Amino acid sequence: MDVGWIAPDDAPDMSAPEWVAKLDRTEVRRGRPKAEAPKVSTTLRLDADIIERFRADGPGWQSRINAALRDWLKAG
Repeated sequence: MDVGWIAPDDAPDMSAPEWVAKLDRTEVRRGRPKAEAPKVSTTLRLDADIIERFRADGPGWQSRINAALRDWLKAG
């Protein structure tokens, strides 16, 4: 008869042989999934007013700079 878990302390013993075998077969994937076209980390010096303007719009300012540069390349 399965009564289910009542409290977090009722968790199964993960050192039991059946759990060890199951966990050994499980592929461990940590972190974000790999991007198809990963970004390249670089150092770029920009004027302070440019950075301030992009940061003023909140999180994602680096992505917005990237998009602005991509638009500039398309226009050129």
